[in-house]
Amino acid sequence: MGLTKHRRTTSIEDMRAIACHHDELTITDVPVPDIANNEVLIRVAAAGVNRADLHQRRGNYPPPPGASEILGVEVSGTVVEVGEHITEFRIGDHVCALLAGGGYAEFAAVPAAQVIPVPNAIESHAAAALPEAACTVVSNLVLTAHLQPGETLLIHGGSSGIGTHAIQLAKHLGARVAVTARTPEKLAACRELGADLAINYADEDFAAVLAAHGGADVILDIVGGNYLEANITALNTGGRLVIIGMQGGSRGTLDIGQLLAKRATVAGTTLRSRPTYGDGSKAEIVAATLELTLPLLANGTIRPVVDSVFPLAAAAEAHARLESGDAIGKVLLIVADDE
Repeated sequence: MGLTKHRRTTSIEDMRAIACHHDELTITDVPVPDIANNEVLIRVAAAGVNRADLHQRRGNYPPPPGASEILGVEVSGTVVEVGEHITEFRIGDHVCALLAGGGYAEFAAVPAAQVIPVPNAIESHAAAALPEAACTVVSNLVLTAHLQPGETLLIHGGSSGIGTHAIQLAKHLGARVAVTARTPEKLAACRELGADLAINYADEDFAAVLAAHGGADVILDIVGGNYLEANITALNTGGRLVIIGMQGGSRGTLDIGQLLAKRATVAGTTLRSRPTYGDGSKAEIVAATLELTLPLLANGTIRPVVDSVFPLAAAAEAHARLESGDAIGKVLLIVADDE
């Protein structure tokens, strides 16, 4: 399939977007992106704020080659233009989408394979909380760790956007869910979503608590380095540790003897840098998410958890909210009114 760009049919030439210069975020006007024949153009209602954006703002996480330099890896909104190869979406469809970049703007171009229809039960703005979390959770708990009914899952950062989604999906899959968080409010929010065991990592040894409750079969870890040793200790025989973040550093101590004795697996994954098509691609992950998660969103089994919303021009304040560590669920930027 060729990726030829074509002239836009919309009459709008420029759009508002957030520019990042030397760690500062400002609103500016930039051209509306053209779309390729495998893409759709979305008029953005809202954009999710993620730690990837914080790292990119600081110059530590550049977008993949060819991706937009504008921050933002997930949006919700309305399709306003479709590429010539696209049959699954039409102008006017309410959607959300996983991006490699470009979300902090009034319009975003994205491959149709990374677009998810928004069920009627979910408000358009709230749908921006879904793509990154839903695809990350399906990719890691289902496609990588193969979480099974009756197994125990430990989620670090249970009150995060990913954590709140993972609790709900894991309970649907029949798992027993343990979480770590650092405040009573966050622990209570996790319990309300279905967590069976809530551990305050500020004053409890999570590995010891897990050992007293039968250990963990799967661990979903956003912390990385300084949790590595304790994570292996917390795993049961045949356990799977999936590391998806490095909030606790990029290096840790691994007891290989303990790993071998437990016949355990350590996997590390990312989402943003994956190709759109092929094995392990975003298209593959989005397809699995559509099959498993979309019906659960439609019937209310899983709901997006939104902590707070900010206007596009207040992107710096939205980043500060996420950086504070106080958010429960997703922080969103509102770009346009619902249509």
